[in-house]
Formats: sequence, C-alpha cells, structure tokens
Amino acid sequence: MTVLCRHNMTISPLAQVKGIEVHRGPSKVLEGASVNIGAGEVISILGDNGSGKTTLIEAFAGILPLRSGEVVWHEGGESILVRDSDGRRNPPPPMGLTLQNGGISGEETVSERLAVSLSVAGIHPREGQLADLLGHWGLLHRSEDRVAHLSGGLRRRLSILCGLAPAALSETPRVVLLDEPSEGLDDSAKESLKGWIRALSSRNHGILVATHDKDLSSCADRILTIEDGFLIESPGEASGEPSNLPATIQSSEKRAISSLIRWSIRMELRNPIETVGRATPAIVAILLSYALLMDFDLQSHDSRLLAALVLAPAFIASISSPAIVSRLSESDCGRWWDAVAGPMARPAFSISGASIILPIPVTYLSWLVLSGSVDDQVSSEVLAWLWIPALAMMDLAIASTALHLLVSDLSRSSAAPAPLLLVVMVWPFLELTDALSSIIDNGMTWGLSIHEPLVTCIVASLLSALVWLSAVLIPDY
Repeated sequence: MTVLCRHNMTISPLAQVKGIEVHRGPSKVLEGASVNIGAGEVISILGDNGSGKTTLIEAFAGILPLRSGEVVWHEGGESILVRDSDGRRNPPPPMGLTLQNGGISGEETVSERLAVSLSVAGIHPREGQLADLLGHWGLLHRSEDRVAHLSGGLRRRLSILCGLAPAALSETPRVVLLDEPSEGLDDSAKESLKGWIRALSSRNHGILVATHDKDLSSCADRILTIEDGFLIESPGEASGEPSNLPATIQSSEKRAISSLIRWSIRMELRNPIETVGRATPAIVAILLSYALLMDFDLQSHDSRLLAALVLAPAFIASISSPAIVSRLSESDCGRWWDAVAGPMARPAFSISGASIILPIPVTYLSWLVLSGSVDDQVSSEVLAWLWIPALAMMDLAIASTALHLLVSDLSRSSAAPAPLLLVVMVWPFLELTDALSSIIDNGMTWGLSIHEPLVTCIVASLLSALVWLSAVLIPDY
C-alpha cells in the first residue's frame, strides 16, 4: 500500500514514521508510509477493517519489524531511532499506549495497572492522585479488584486511562497512541475521552487515534483516511471541550525494565499455583524413577544412569512452559510491555519468569529419593556438591524460557515446529549428567580438564547462555 501524506512542517514533531513498509505474514500492509505526530496535534486514522490502522499504531510503538524505512521519536532536542529496517531498535521515550486488545493481564488489580503504566513512564504520583484518576473514569470503587473481574466496558476504561495518564501527569510533551479507544465505551465515557484528548492537545502532547468512530474523530486536528491503498489527509474539526486534567508532576528517569521485573515477580507471587504446576511433572518423574529402581542395583551399573534420573525431574521443570508466557499472551499484554520496554523486554522476562526456584530443591529431593542404594560416604559427598549442577540447571531454565517467549511471538505458521527448538536443551542436560556422574564416581575434583565436573557444568551454562542469546537477540534482526 503506497501512502501519500502531507505534513505541517511548522509543528515540532514528537514522533515520525519515514517511508515504512510493514508486512503481516505474507501480506504487505503498509508501503512507503510517512507520518508525523506533532506537538499539540490530534490525528485520527480512519479506514476499513484490515486497512492498516492498527499496523500504523504498532509501527509507531516500535513493536513491528520493518521491511524498509524507520521510526524516529524526538525528545529534549534529540532524535531517537526506535526501529528501522536494518534491525536496529531502541526503546521509545515515555509514552501513553492503549492497544486494541487492551494489553492488560487479568491478574493485575485496577490500581496496580494504573500505577505500572505511570511507573514505566517515570511518573510516581503523589498520594491521592491515583484515586483521583480512577474516580474520574468511574473505576475507584473497583480499584482493588482484579482486571479479570471487570466488565468489558470497565476494562476498556482502564486501558484508556492507562494510555492517557502518562501524558496527563507529565510536564514534558508526550506521544499518546490509542487504538480503537471508544470500542465498548458508553456515551459518557466517550465524552470524557474526547475531553481528555483535547486537554492533552492543549498541553502540547501529540495524540494518534485509530478509530472507526466518526464522532471520536471529530476531535482531531487532522484526519488520515486509508482508502484504496492511499492515506488521504483532510482537516479535522478539533471539536470538544477540554476536560480539567490533574496537575502535572515532575517525571524521573524512565525505568521500564525495573518496573517490568517487579511486575513479573508480583504476578508470580500472586498466583504461585502455576509454579507448583511446573513442579508436578517433576515430582511424578521422581516417583516413576523410584518405582523403576526399587529392586535395581545402581552400584553395578554406570553412574550416568543414576545421574540422568536424578537430574531429569529438574530438567522437566526447567523446560516446561512458564506462567509468564500465558500472562503475556493475554489481551496483548506482552505487546504492551514490548512497546514500553523495547528490545530488553524479552531478556528481562526470560530471567524474571524462568523456573529458577525449582531446580535446586527438585534436584536434592530427587537425589534423596533415588540414592537409597548408594554408599553413605558417596551420598554425603554428592549432597555437598549437588548444588553446582543444580545451579547450572537454572541457566538452562532461563534459556528454555527465552525459547518459549520466542515461540509465543512467532506467527502460527512459524510457531508450529518451533517447540522442537527445546530439543537443543538436551545438550547442556547431558553435560550436567556427565558432571554429576563424575562427582558420584570420583567426588568433587577441581581440575581444569574438559571432563572435570566444574568445567563440564561451566560448559553446560555456556551452552545455555548461547541458546538464550540466540532466542532474545536474533528475532529483532
């Protein structure tokens, strides 16, 4: 689709897409698209379903890979390359973002979600400001409820508020990207939305709205209509009375990654049942191994068999799909984090969401259950050093989580064979098996040859690190 668009070059741009070409699967959705979002400007994008409205919003946010062109944001007199067709990518400046599906996990509470959307933008509201914001949008009485318990309309109000609030409280002009914000709203909420958009414009923020709602688009200064493959520009009505926005506060440095890690840990602690669920197959594996080995003389067989059986439960727990994958896939939650945190989102999630707690206790439990026929002196030596291969298993868990996150980001056609990538994790597992076997046979030794247990564990960790790097870095190129 060739996009032709005029720009008012007298308006200071906050964000630009320059000649971008974007594909959705095999289909070309945008080609040669160039759009500026100016300070104090409200732009509405109209068009039929599938015309490219959401694609343009997500391209501005840096979520989508580009076949050509670049996305550039401007802040404090500096230009920031957010994404280009060569694979270079940087996190955008703080922004407001409402995705078409909301981008919110159902496990979050209403107040938590609003606080997170502000913290990733470097805004820490004063006491009472969160309540004021929620009250204005009719959400205060549900502030401690989980998002999953909200009606569709209230959930949409929350996602809109989380998109508007980072700009509403910011002293610095920000970009606000809204994708179908009026969908599911009642008339009073639509009027509030229009009033907030006009008020943000008066404070020099730039707003880009993708919508089918002609009434909402009436508050725009410019209208870009996608029609028959062209982006046709027309003046907007700029109608609507500005609402009274809350007072701005001074922003601190954007810390999206620290907010992401805190969010991930908080969600894990809130619903530990999924962590327990990952331990269940490990415990089943221990019990099955015990049943098979009940009348088996392990001392007359290669110690690698015992080592493999001891480490297998932790390996199973490590490569199981972590809970973070399902959380991020809910309502485009992962895409929201990908936009606000940039290219470091997947590396951070692969660490904070991995099963790093399970390998050590599961490995020790497995040894205690399966080593009944092993000499007591040997068992004591193994127990003293079993933490080393178990610790290396944590690296394997992080790499496996990165692979799961990679698979979840792929299109359906590409994702079908992608779980087979986990087979590569057998290699570091076999290295750890050799290390534990050596400890069983010879005790812990500290030589530097390739077959020494410490060196073998380091090799396993390096292999896991290589897989992790491939999973978190290669997809952005």
